[in-house]
Amino acid sequence: MLLENFPVVALLGPRQVGKTTLALEIAKDRDSVYLDLESNQDLAKLSDPSLYFEDQKDKLVILDEIQRIPELFRELRGIVDNNIRQGRPSGHFLILGSASIDLLKQSSESLAGRIAYLELDPLDILEIDNTKSSVDSLWVKGGFPVSYLLSEQSMVWRENFIRTYLERDIPQLGPRIPAETLRRFWTMLANLQGSKLNVSNIASSLGVDGKTVNKYLDLMVDLLLVRRLPSYQLNINKRLVKSPKIYVRDSGLVHNLLSISDKEQLLGHPIVGMSWEGFIIENILRVTTNKANAYFYSTASGTEMDLVLEMPNSEIWAIEVKRSSAPKLNKRFRQATKDIQSHRNFIVYSGNDEYRVESDTTVLTLRAFAEKLQEYIKSI
Repeated sequence: MLLENFPVVALLGPRQVGKTTLALEIAKDRDSVYLDLESNQDLAKLSDPSLYFEDQKDKLVILDEIQRIPELFRELRGIVDNNIRQGRPSGHFLILGSASIDLLKQSSESLAGRIAYLELDPLDILEIDNTKSSVDSLWVKGGFPVSYLLSEQSMVWRENFIRTYLERDIPQLGPRIPAETLRRFWTMLANLQGSKLNVSNIASSLGVDGKTVNKYLDLMVDLLLVRRLPSYQLNINKRLVKSPKIYVRDSGLVHNLLSISDKEQLLGHPIVGMSWEGFIIENILRVTTNKANAYFYSTASGTEMDLVLEMPNSEIWAIEVKRSSAPKLNKRFRQATKDIQSHRNFIVYSGNDEYRVESDTTVLTLRAFAEKLQEYIKSI
């Protein structure tokens, strides 16, 4: 466990993903104190952080929503170093944040070597029942636990989740962006799910400049709500697409932003294919637990691969996503695997069976692929 080896552990993930629940479970097994940095009562206790932390020096201090007060990182270093000098090198602070590792690292550079990061994702395919109805429910409602578990009120919950981010959370983090403008931007990204980023087109539609679009996008990425999937770049004699692909990370939020209420409506919507692709890719990347580098591959001539995984041992996996019960290989797939010199090739599809279409290419379900990937990552 990371708390046994580091003075500070940062548990990161979007709101409502279960960070607080997990932290309070951890707290049951040790002497601890919990502070919610969105509570005025708890904030008052930190009017003199050094004094408060000194009084709690023998406890695990849990600080929830740490991005609200990034200046606390400066205080933590002194406390941690003093504890280390006194022979207590680990398990002092568990900090929870609704922002990305990159964003928090800007504020926590002083804790280099003293802090470990762990990202908590929404539910993935390996955390639900292995039935078609469960997979469909995860796709339609998304992976936030409350949304997934609710039946009639799931869409209402997701709408409140979106409004909370737009009207409360984002303004608290500093950017002064009108909620309606940011909702239009978020909805635009949902409509462009899986598309290559074209900043000028988005800027024109929003009536802003390119720098503003990039600022909005950086914010959504930092809040772990949007994924920017980079292009796989190779030294080959071909014109490669360099713009990243953009995905709203949770499929349930995609559907809410586009007013899609259920599977039947989704199946008749133009976004269905890209929604499925984003759902598959996001679940795969949750299973990798950030231990593989992820890309897509695309050339100007149209050769593409939906997902390229660069494993820690440098092995390359090529993954194509198909919403079809009988997927077939095509020339673009074969050319892409040749270009990237992949070691293993997969087609993740919506059918039920697993089989090989060629000696080096396996067709399988998302769950079967996730299990195979999880086993492989554990073995290296």
